[in-house]
Parts: sequence; C-alpha cells; structure tokens
Amino acid sequence: MKEMSLEAFASETASSSPAPGGGSVAALSGALAASLVEMAANLTIKSKKYTAVHKEMDGLRAKALGLRLQLLDDIQRDTDSFNTYMDAVHLPKGTEEEIQSRRAAMQAALRGAALVPLGVAKNALEILSLCKEVVLHGNAAVITDSLSAALTARSAALAALLNVKINLGAMQNQEEVQAISLQVRQLEEKIPIVEKEILDLAPDDLKILPVASNENP
Repeated sequence: MKEMSLEAFASETASSSPAPGGGSVAALSGALAASLVEMAANLTIKSKKYTAVHKEMDGLRAKALGLRLQLLDDIQRDTDSFNTYMDAVHLPKGTEEEIQSRRAAMQAALRGAALVPLGVAKNALEILSLCKEVVLHGNAAVITDSLSAALTARSAALAALLNVKINLGAMQNQEEVQAISLQVRQLEEKIPIVEKEILDLAPDDLKILPVASNENP
C-alpha cells in the first residue's frame, strides 16, 4: 500500500471499502510528520549557522527516518489486521468446534487490530518529542514546518488511539484489555502535555492555535 500514489491511496480510502480506514490514515499522518522532522533536521545540518547542533540533528534525523519507515509499513499492517478480522468473522460456524475456532480467530485478530494502532500512537508520540527538539534547536527558517509536524503527529497519535479503543471493546481477555487500556490512558495524558510544551515555544506571531485546557473559561 505504501507504494500507491497519493491519488490512488486517497481514492481507495474514499471508496466503499472499509479498509484502508482511520488506522491506516493515522499511520500515514505519522509518517508525514516524521518526514517534516527529517526535513527540518536536514536544513539545520545544511546551514553553517547551526554547526553546533549538526551532530544532534544527524541523530534526530536518523530516528525520524526509522519511525517514518515503520509507520509507512503500518499503513498496510493496519489494513491487514482489519482484513484478518473480517476473514475470521466469515469462518464457518456450523458445529460447536467451528464456533470455538471462529471465536478464537476473531479474538486473535482483534488483538492484532488493537496492537497495530497502539504502536502507531507510541511512534507518533516519539515523533512529537523529536518535534520539540527541532523547534528548540533546529533551523528557525523552517519553524512552521516543525510546528506543523508536531500538530500532525499529535493528530496521528490520537486517531490511532481511537482505533485501539474500538477493538478493545470487543476483546474478551480482560487482563489484556486492562493492560492495553492503561497504555492508552498514559498516552492520552502524555500527548497533550508534549504538544503544549511545543506550542509554547512558538514565537508570538505564530501562536495561532489555542492550546486545549481543562480550566473553565
């Protein structure tokens, strides 16, 4: 799927087929956020003005590259996990043995369908942390790209978590549901904190988006 043109991917997503869906789009969004981080790092390394942080930016660029490649593969993995679940749903259920086999296959598929977007959310949060570094130390000429990367990574992470939650709702292994739910809550708590830290670093003329707050107006 990652080899598709943008037009083909958008058309397939827009079709009546349920996959690719929100999970795959979240993975693509995360990959694009990583690309913007790489760009910011590359343009920092290219500038002699930022010689002092070239080594730091080179390491950051390598991390962003690894995350981008992982997330590009996750576009297909998310779609595959959905298709695996649908295959399980359509297994025969004429005998008690078939019913049990079908149920086990569905549960295994649901687990995979939850873990793939959970990984996407974790990687998107890592990209968000890299965004903070390029905003702080990167080439100021591309700060809007670095901030855009942060907003895109944040959206990718939260969208991925929605896909985790919908699959958890049908999982029967409550111990595993609780373990994954804990990770979801931890991510939901961390994401807005890092986002706010990044947006607070923006110069006054770029503070165009309000930061979500729990305070009453």
